[in-house]
Amino acid sequence: MKAAVLREINAPLEIEDIQHSKPGPREVLVRTVAAGVCHSDLHFQNGSYPYPRPAVLGHESAGVVEAVGSDVTYVKPGDHVITCLSAFCGHCEHCLTGHMSLCQEPELQRGPTQGSRLSKGDESIWQFLNLSSFAEYMLVHEHAIAKIREDMPMDRAALIGCGVTTGVGAVIHTARVEPGATVAVIGCGGVGLSAINGAAIAGAGRIIAIDTVNSKLELARKFGATDVINAKEVDAIGELREMTGGGVHYSFEAIGLKATAEQAFKMLRRGGTATIIGMIPVGVNIEIHGPEFLMERKLQGSNMGSNRFRVDMPRFVDFYLAGKLHLDDMISGRIKLEDVNDAMEALKTGELARQVIMFE
Repeated sequence: MKAAVLREINAPLEIEDIQHSKPGPREVLVRTVAAGVCHSDLHFQNGSYPYPRPAVLGHESAGVVEAVGSDVTYVKPGDHVITCLSAFCGHCEHCLTGHMSLCQEPELQRGPTQGSRLSKGDESIWQFLNLSSFAEYMLVHEHAIAKIREDMPMDRAALIGCGVTTGVGAVIHTARVEPGATVAVIGCGGVGLSAINGAAIAGAGRIIAIDTVNSKLELARKFGATDVINAKEVDAIGELREMTGGGVHYSFEAIGLKATAEQAFKMLRRGGTATIIGMIPVGVNIEIHGPEFLMERKLQGSNMGSNRFRVDMPRFVDFYLAGKLHLDDMISGRIKLEDVNDAMEALKTGELARQVIMFE
């Protein structure tokens, strides 16, 4: 099968012919139909988050089940599925207390004696975040997929695999935004737009989108933003505080930068909560003025929207088909696997929401 392999940091992905092994007892072979090119992939390509190499990148995807292992009962060949990088074991403390997105049990990967899921001749290829979706097939643990209805378009389903679940989930699960609350979202890429959409679904009274690209701010209005701020043109914190009379109840940082994470905290009113969704690079520290905590302002993180993805993803599909999730406007372009490096380069400009690799 063809796959995009990361061999060197800050180097283009190489389109290569590699092999997948046969499904083990609890594994599922998925034929990839669509895979979003997410900014998180760029973090691993440029070394902001170290990862073993060679590896096949990609983690936001949807496809069709091709084959299943002997112990798999959840899906059968022909089923449509969305993948999720936060695979769960189902029996650790995190899973049993409803925090499946925090599960890190090693049984979700193959052991050292079981052989690699991906290879090229005698060379083992690392699987990326349980998935490796920049490939024509994915061999995954059965707990890394959610079965969905077949009338859902696969390119839009793929977006639910990461960006939508991360953004919407941060609003409804991690922060638990209440109806009528004021919300600010910094960064209007795929995750930020999903957070805006999630805030609208949650019933937020005012949703303020913040970015430096006017076209993305206009797009944010389609997703539910009631107000927009171009941080290149004005002091975003001052503008927001004036607009809201002192700050918002909830802020969300969807870029992954030290400066914007600190801004998210400074945008809060007393008792407010800032949630960091973006992937801040390894080694970067966030500085907060200590006395602010006396005003009961809170700073928290969110991993993959604190999801329960086998419940959430089918519901998000229903939301889309009912017109509540605006996924059509999120796709900037549909490309082939061979164009993946152009899509990765485009991520650096911050001007596009999502490009989606289509395999058929």
